[in-house]
Amino acid sequence: MKGLVIKSTGSWYTVLTDDGQKVECKVKGNFRLKGIRSTNPVAVGDRVTLSAPQGDSLPQSNLSPLTSHLSPLFITDIDDRRNYIIRKSINLSKQSHIIAANVDQALLVVTVNYPQTSTTFIDRFLASAEAYRVPVILVFNKTDLLDADEARYQQMMVTLYETIGYQCLQISAETGEGVDDLKKLLPGKITLLSGNSGAGKSTLINRLVPGANLRTSEISDAHNTGLHTTTFSEMIPLPSEYSLTSHLLPLTSFLIDTPGIKGFGTFDMEPEELTSYFKEIFRFSQDCRFSNCTHTHEPGCAVLKALEDHLISQSRYQSYLSMLNDKDEGKYREAY
Repeated sequence: MKGLVIKSTGSWYTVLTDDGQKVECKVKGNFRLKGIRSTNPVAVGDRVTLSAPQGDSLPQSNLSPLTSHLSPLFITDIDDRRNYIIRKSINLSKQSHIIAANVDQALLVVTVNYPQTSTTFIDRFLASAEAYRVPVILVFNKTDLLDADEARYQQMMVTLYETIGYQCLQISAETGEGVDDLKKLLPGKITLLSGNSGAGKSTLINRLVPGANLRTSEISDAHNTGLHTTTFSEMIPLPSEYSLTSHLLPLTSFLIDTPGIKGFGTFDMEPEELTSYFKEIFRFSQDCRFSNCTHTHEPGCAVLKALEDHLISQSRYQSYLSMLNDKDEGKYREAY
């Protein structure tokens, strides 16, 4: 039996089978012996093969749709992933954590305040998404809370990332401002929703999916940081209004809700590959004197010249340097 992983709590997985049943599953023990250096060998968005425990049988396909099979099944195989978003595990530096797999796009929800999302965090997420072929749209949330100076700073950030080539939206999940433009991007797609804790992902989902009723939290006044409200990853089916055509089932469009993340440590990126994950740096690097230029000190470096001429932003270049330094153990643990 085949299916799609729609929820992961760390040890248990909910799988939507191809005939429309929801079944609870565990990972076969030998999965962890296959060299998968990950804290979660199975991720939301994975296509998997299921088997019943010895002596049991698979659920019958004539059960009513979206009902749970009583006996847990085993996930015995994962289909090849077409892409995924991955970061270093917070607790285990030698392992990775896969946020989600097989997504059509990612919405990175950021805030210039309440709490503040750093450009380094944004750039690390974007670089990782570039590495694994995941298109990203930046969603600047909480525009209703910004004063004049903060609004100007947000517009500067939007201009920066749009110039690089990323689509940006400015919204308020609380008031609904700009959300209609976001809705147009969702039909027929599996969309990952990610961002810092407190950026407003749960509030946004509650607005996009009436009846979702996800829990939300206030921002910590002491540190202007978000509090975790989502504790596991889950794929949420979007209402029928998000279907592309009338003959498609409503379940063709999904949002993947993920726990808020504080830092984004990149995983398995070699220094010589890093340039290609920064779009504008890669464009200028084609004119460097040396093909193996690191863009830090070499003579004839077109990237350093572009930086001097303000054609590459200082914040993006600093993010690039911070990722070059990720080979130093423990760097990724900082809150970027």
